[in-house]
Amino acid sequence: MNWKQCKVKSTNDFKLSEIDTHSSIKQLHKKELKAKLFNDVIEISKLQNKLFAENRQSLLIILQGMDSAGKDGTIKHIMRGVNPQGVHVSSFKHPSVLELEHDYLWRHAQKLPEHGQITIFNRSHYENVLISKVHPELVLAERLPKINSIDKIDKNFWQTRYKQINYFEKNTVTNGTHILKFFLHISKREQRNRFLERIENKEKHWKFSSNDITERKFWDDYHHAYEHALKNTSTKIAPWYIIPADEKLYAHLLIGKIILEKLKKMNPSFPPIDKKERKLLKQAKQKLKKENK
Repeated sequence: MNWKQCKVKSTNDFKLSEIDTHSSIKQLHKKELKAKLFNDVIEISKLQNKLFAENRQSLLIILQGMDSAGKDGTIKHIMRGVNPQGVHVSSFKHPSVLELEHDYLWRHAQKLPEHGQITIFNRSHYENVLISKVHPELVLAERLPKINSIDKIDKNFWQTRYKQINYFEKNTVTNGTHILKFFLHISKREQRNRFLERIENKEKHWKFSSNDITERKFWDDYHHAYEHALKNTSTKIAPWYIIPADEKLYAHLLIGKIILEKLKKMNPSFPPIDKKERKLLKQAKQKLKKENK
């Protein structure tokens, strides 16, 4: 499993339809994959604890994908062992009236992680170059200067928006927040199977929306939008990773491995204690021990 092969380079010329959505490792059994994921989750938890204590840097994880790609499940399985105090999840749906009174990045900037935190964006500012590109009428709701009709939302408009996103992320990284971006890549057939499962399983009815079927008609349009977004916004400091996601367990393992490697590279550490504080600790220890006598 070479997770580095999942990274998108800005020079990559690819089509999502030509990238495999299936696992590249068939020889491992489910038990082995679960064991590997379990071990990685433990290591992620240890590093997250240090990150929280250090309180100087942070990590932003962005999850994007077609409907039913497995974003919720990824969060559940990879973050199950971490300290809840140090992890925050933000899900972005249709912007509110207040949010539409600001630029499209405003509401996302409000949710960036504090020092010491890991924040997960379940969908993100990329919706503004994905669903908004498939349905450009959504851009008109932003009431942008000189953009008062769909025909004015042209190629230059989207190129400008990619640049704005890159600048936003560069500024975020410069101020101590590392960024990882994952596109959970599933096949149209697998999406169909997951939709059917949601319909047939009463406990999953809440996950299904009739709008999912409506948006499925735009499959090719979304793939086109993703291709352009990935190519134009995968940078050295904020790379995209295309994760084969037809097999959920493999996707979780791959994403967990990349997060673990990133945290290792960040190398968080517990805050050092100076001589004065060490002396006070020693005195406190002596006082507490005397209480037992």
